[in-house]
Amino acid sequence: MDQNVDSNQTSQDLELVIITGMSGAGKTVAVQSFEDMGYFCVDNLPPALIPKFIDLVEGSGGKMQKVALVIDLRGREFFDQLFGAIDTIGRESKVVPQILFLDSKDNVLVRRYKETRRSHPLAGGGPPLEGIQIERNLLDDLKGQAQMIVDTSDLKPVHLRERIIQRFSSDKQVFNVQILSFGYKHGIPIDADLVFDVRFLPNPHYIDHLRPKTGLDKQVSDYVLKWSETQQFIEKLNDLLEYMLPHYKREGKSQLVVAIGCTGGKHRSVTLAEFFKSKLAEDGYYTYVTHRDTEKGKLEG
Repeated sequence: MDQNVDSNQTSQDLELVIITGMSGAGKTVAVQSFEDMGYFCVDNLPPALIPKFIDLVEGSGGKMQKVALVIDLRGREFFDQLFGAIDTIGRESKVVPQILFLDSKDNVLVRRYKETRRSHPLAGGGPPLEGIQIERNLLDDLKGQAQMIVDTSDLKPVHLRERIIQRFSSDKQVFNVQILSFGYKHGIPIDADLVFDVRFLPNPHYIDHLRPKTGLDKQVSDYVLKWSETQQFIEKLNDLLEYMLPHYKREGKSQLVVAIGCTGGKHRSVTLAEFFKSKLAEDGYYTYVTHRDTEKGKLEG
């Protein structure tokens, strides 16, 4: 269950979110979600330093417009200063933070601690439940000030991520596709999720006036795309991506790296990487393209 206590948005340019809540309730997933949305994230910043940090952010010339701070009871001796810090930035900077409070049932938190074999930071070496009860009492006032409370007891990480994106993402779209062209002679990219081999297509390398060019040149692109086997490959790969991408997105993946390889990474792979970058952008996906091997000397397309 998530609970929106106050949905009013600040008119300030700086967006500040404070991520807090029970230990073991999902703050790691939360901060990763904010990073994927383009937030500058700081973990376990002492509350007394928040006003000074906000001053630095405001003096960055707009380079940091979205900030998320993880504040929890690991720094217990500083935690009581949080309310004063919030009042200070509201008074001096006119920044009104949004507080995201992550909660979970005691029995679920105990189970999570046992599964990870970690001790609760406030248990003092005792049973996790003792630390959980102490933490819940200490956080009670802060929970009452939260703009969004999420009970993660029955949520998978991907569903917590979806809740956060729905509330805090400005465009609700953080999934992006990285199209990467490469040459097999230089090795397969280790960070690729999907790899497609286009070495079966006609090779511009064997056309004298095309050999020095790359797939970024229209002459090369036209040559690669004119063949029926190229068009059939495009049709089949497009069908596959149309089926797969929504499923990757639904499962909470923030980025998919699609690698397209030819012999040298200069002609065929570059042409098709550029084609699918444009095609997926038309389909509404954020797409980026990288041509890894176009500058590696005399390559074989």
